[in-house]
Amino acid sequence: MNDPKQLLGIKGASETSSIWKLRIQLMKPITWIPLIWGVICGAAASGNFEWTFSNVLASLACMLMSGPLLAGYTQTINDFFDKEIDAINEPNRPIPSGKISIKDVKIQIWVLLIAGLIVAFLLDLYAKHSFPSVLLLALGGSFVSYIYSAPPLKLKQNGWLGNYALGASYIALPWWAGQALFGKLTLVTAILTLAYSLSGLGIAVINDFKSVEGDSKLGLNSLPVVFGIKNASRISAGLIDIFQLAMVIVLVIIGQNLASVILVLLIIPQITFQDMWLLRDPLKFDVKYQASAQPFLITGMLVTALAIGHSFLVA
Repeated sequence: MNDPKQLLGIKGASETSSIWKLRIQLMKPITWIPLIWGVICGAAASGNFEWTFSNVLASLACMLMSGPLLAGYTQTINDFFDKEIDAINEPNRPIPSGKISIKDVKIQIWVLLIAGLIVAFLLDLYAKHSFPSVLLLALGGSFVSYIYSAPPLKLKQNGWLGNYALGASYIALPWWAGQALFGKLTLVTAILTLAYSLSGLGIAVINDFKSVEGDSKLGLNSLPVVFGIKNASRISAGLIDIFQLAMVIVLVIIGQNLASVILVLLIIPQITFQDMWLLRDPLKFDVKYQASAQPFLITGMLVTALAIGHSFLVA
């Protein structure tokens, strides 16, 4: 019987020797979900998405590009450059356990990257873009993924830069791709999504709690290492809440009052779960917090996107 944790690439999964299961573990399917959701939000924010067969097919292709292909590339390359850290934190991962060869990992990285860029190019052809916006977003996102994990820059060595790069990759980039595919990505909405990505920075901090031991030994200055577990959990919660509340203010300013009220109602449970789980013991309850709070956060993203799509910002 397949272990769901194994297939999703979650820590604590049972071991396997199947090469294809190992490849899927490297791609961490659990991480595809926010990128797929980001594409949906971008399509909603464009104000132009219609429920036609071609539009649905294009949106699914954009989700394939953002999730399985380019997020899969990101996760695989991250595991490739994190072999030493994973040997401490997660020695049963495919690479440090020796169950998959470095050659196979490199092939997987290139196949996922090239396939993702080809899909991006085809999406630009579908949208009849004179400027290849989706392809350039895919290239830019792939470059950020590389410098996030790879030396000499290795952005993840810095808790602020690395987590913001991660937050922007999970919120802003797929949103931009979806909006550019079905409409026009404006400077204002690009800035708003970058601000929203600071909530994503807070979420990214939560993923660092489980890696404190390895990060400390190898000199990675994650926020839990620099500020300690308690203070990092407060920083995480503050970023998640403050920048969602900033979006509430934006929605009021652009005349989307109902959406602003709904967003506030979606933030309240997140604050409650932070008090119950995140601020109490982030090492023990990080998974419980994410499972409880994240549905409210991503629903709030869609509410915000729909409000933007019905505002003068995309007129």
